[in-house]
Amino acid sequence: MRIIHFLVVGMLVFAAAYVYRIKMESTSRVERVQRLNAEIREERNAIAVLRAEWARLDSPLRLQGLTEHHLELKPITAQQYDSLKNLPDRPPNFARDPDPIGTMLNTIEAASDANAITGSVPARGARR
Repeated sequence: MRIIHFLVVGMLVFAAAYVYRIKMESTSRVERVQRLNAEIREERNAIAVLRAEWARLDSPLRLQGLTEHHLELKPITAQQYDSLKNLPDRPPNFARDPDPIGTMLNTIEAASDANAITGSVPARGARR
């Protein structure tokens, strides 16, 4: 009877140790999740700051002021456009063959024998 008592007490100690181990693992994982959530929050805050800075840098009024200060641009007038008849001619085509793939296919077809056996259809007059 005492042996059974020792076995039961041993199993209870083992079970308690196992439950304690599970509790410690879950606690450490919860702490890790909390750290990750804090990091995510920090990254989202950093992204929000960068977006606000980008919006400030991309502001049309700011860009207009910079262009007026640094560039000497003038408004476009109607005299700056030319008619289509004054466009230059199309450049010559220096390619030797306008359709190289078609030429390759024609060459392959011309080189192949019309009576060639593919293996899927028996040749004419061939016996099995």
